[in-house]
Amino acid sequence: MCLAIPGRIVEIVDAENSIAKVEVGGVRRNVNVGMLDREEAAVGNYVLIHVGFAMTKIDEAEAQETLRVLEEIGQYQDEFEQFKTTSE
Repeated sequence: MCLAIPGRIVEIVDAENSIAKVEVGGVRRNVNVGMLDREEAAVGNYVLIHVGFAMTKIDEAEAQETLRVLEEIGQYQDEFEQFKTTSE
């Protein structure tokens, strides 16, 4: 099963093409943020990522809670591994 995983936007790589660098568990990958409003796709914001796309902005508390739940149900490692191996 593939779930969305929370990450924090650390850099806008290509604003014209809606690409941002997002960090999950210390790993940084390029993610398409085109589905978000410009204000939502800002450095420092947390987003839910699914198959290389930021689906929605979430707050830090929600990001931490989502990570906790993913760990609890045993899905975090699977999702994290998929994020790590996704090509940039």
